[in-house]
This record gives sequence, structure tokens and C-alpha cells, in this order.
Amino acid sequence: MKRLLLLALLAVIWAPAWADDALLSGTLKTINDRGTMLIGVRESSIPFSYLNKARQPIGLAVDLCHGIATDVAAALNVDLLGPDAPAWQKGVRIVYVPVAPDERLSKVLSGAVDLECGSTTATEARAKTVAFSPVFFLAGTKLMVRKDAGIASYRDLSGKTVAVSAGTTNGDVMKRLAARGTPAFLVVEAPDLPAAYDMLVSGKAAAFASDDILLSGMLATRPDAKSFRVVGDYLSFEPYAITPRRDDPDFAALVKRSFERMAADGTLYALYNRWLTKRLPTGEDLNLPISPQLAEMYRALGEPD
Repeated sequence: MKRLLLLALLAVIWAPAWADDALLSGTLKTINDRGTMLIGVRESSIPFSYLNKARQPIGLAVDLCHGIATDVAAALNVDLLGPDAPAWQKGVRIVYVPVAPDERLSKVLSGAVDLECGSTTATEARAKTVAFSPVFFLAGTKLMVRKDAGIASYRDLSGKTVAVSAGTTNGDVMKRLAARGTPAFLVVEAPDLPAAYDMLVSGKAAAFASDDILLSGMLATRPDAKSFRVVGDYLSFEPYAITPRRDDPDFAALVKRSFERMAADGTLYALYNRWLTKRLPTGEDLNLPISPQLAEMYRALGEPD
């Protein structure tokens, strides 16, 4: 009997936290069974989710999702493995899945990704189909135009074409403004941000509408961007968030707790500084100090004063 009790005690000590699959459900169970965590990434959303020269995903949102993945692995009592970890190594392996703006939410819904980690705006309409993490950045819609175009705001767009990336809130904003007819302008959707930018460069569009920070990222990284500038007032405000599935409140709660941990230990603010105020790994310098509004949102999550 003593021997059986000893074996039972050792089993409790050595067993992983989720040795009994019956304790798991939803996204955590899927990740545990699969042995992988699928992170949806963008390829050109500088500095949030984009590719470096080695074609590897980097950025603020990517680092935030690494933080969440660390807490997922801890919940499953396994090691977190990078994409290049050897196949024989046991644990949860991060797998990056490229997503375009117009398919990112559908990939979350279908389970093609466990988290979408890019520059996605949390809106009331989107919250009907997906969940959102706490906000990690505040952006807004502005216009990129040629310096000599004579365009200072959307009021100067009469008779002109505006390029937007398909599946973005920026496109929705510009379509609503165009529908008013004062001024009357045409909104054309491109497959992604680079394609919309190319429309501006080629002269197919007089303006390119997107989030101000993404436009600044393109100005800083595109060698042909010296002829362009960002103009006008904010046409919308865009709070960025990480996107998990809506039908899994337990996993969404884990994501929120992960943000609170990263705020409390200073990681959240450190990551902001790394990607927005210092020179990027790819050599660009955005030099954008945190706004008082966003700093207050970080403090509400537990960021030390």
C-alpha cells in the first residue's frame, strides 16, 4: 500500500499540468494536441508585423504574441519552441502564418491562426465575430500624397482617386467620406499596403489612405518615398489589438492576463520603446514617443509609474 501511495504521489509531482486532456478545451487544447501555436503575421505593417531582410517576421505585435505564447506554454507546462527548433524537441512550437488584411479575421474564425498579430483595429463591428486583447497602440487614418500634389487634406481630393488596402477600416472611412459627395472622389481597393502604395507611386492614385504610423513606416523604409508626405487631420482613430477567437473566452482571458503581466513587469513599455522610439533592426528610426493616452492605458493594465 505504501508503495502504491508513493507511486501515486510521484505521478502527481511529475505529471504535466495538462496531462489529463479532459482539463483542456478550446484553443489551449488545440495547441496542446497540435504541438504548435499558429501566429498570423503581416509582411509589411512596419513596425508592428513585417519581414526583416532574412524574411523573418519581426515587430511590436510579433513580440507581444511571443509574450502570450510564453504564457500559453506555461499554462500547458511545456517548453516554448521557436520556428527553428529541432523537430525532435518537445514543447509548443511557434509557427508563423502570413495573413493579408482582407483575410486576417476569417483566418482567426476558421482556426487557420490562433492569434492574429499585426496592426488590426479593434472595432465594435469586428467584436461581433472576433475577440480583442487590450489596446497596445493608437493610430489614425491619414493621407500620403506627392509633395507637389497640392493636397493638404481630404477636402482637396475632388475628382481624384484614393488608394486603400482591402479589408481595412481606412477603406471604410474613405468610402463613407466619398459617399457624402463633398468632395466627390473615387476609392479604389488594392490587395495590401504595398500595392496601394504602388498605385500612388505610379500615378494611378492621387492619395493613399492608411494609418498614420503605417504610412510613416513606409516613408522610412521605401527608397522611392522621398517625393511623398503624410498630410491632413485624423480621419479616424484606430486602437490596435491582438485578435483571438471570440468563441473561446478562456483563451481570451489568458491573452488579457498576459498583457497585464507584461505591463506589470515593464515589458509592455519596453517593447513600445524598442519598436517606436529606437532604431529598428532594419535600420529605420521612427522616433515616436508614447502618447499620454496610450501611456495611461498601459498604466491601467498595471504598468508601473
